[in-house]
Amino acid sequence: MTLTTFALVRHGQTDWNAQRRLQGSTDIPLNDVGRGQARDAVAALFEYEWDALVSSPLSRAAETADLIAAGLGLSVARRVPELTERSFGPAEGMQAGPELEALRIPGGFRGAESDDEAAHRGLAALDALAEEFSGRRVLVVAHGTLIRLALGRALGQALPSIDNAALNLAHHHPVDGWQLEYLNGERLTAVVG
Repeated sequence: MTLTTFALVRHGQTDWNAQRRLQGSTDIPLNDVGRGQARDAVAALFEYEWDALVSSPLSRAAETADLIAAGLGLSVARRVPELTERSFGPAEGMQAGPELEALRIPGGFRGAESDDEAAHRGLAALDALAEEFSGRRVLVVAHGTLIRLALGRALGQALPSIDNAALNLAHHHPVDGWQLEYLNGERLTAVVG
């Protein structure tokens, strides 16, 4: 049985990230800070040889992937619609406060994709990539909530928020499942999974 290694990288910063607004599936582009974060991410990824690079089709993830690909001398294999960020429905664009809290329900927000639905979709996409690229190294550029929920489901535990353009290194084994080695650019003292 072969081990498939994943770098799961959240896109670089956007203006909505800087303003602490929920983005979800709203297509907000990178800002200049985010472009710099994407270029800086190359250093952590450079020590590995990557067999494939895929991303969410949303522009902030796609541009992050393109900048990383240029820095590593790779090309983006494709955009994977299932890696799109979780939809926050009518909460998108909102900042913390009473208006946002009025939309909150257990497992998410009224009129939005639930935690469970997003975790299921994200993990199904990662599992499909693990099968397609079995035994190889895959770089995935996606979104913070989707990565957090999908990895959390895979590992059976809640994870903290995912930082912009930080390395999250996970391994998939067909029998033993998922293990997490790096979270937000920090090597874990014990592999989780």
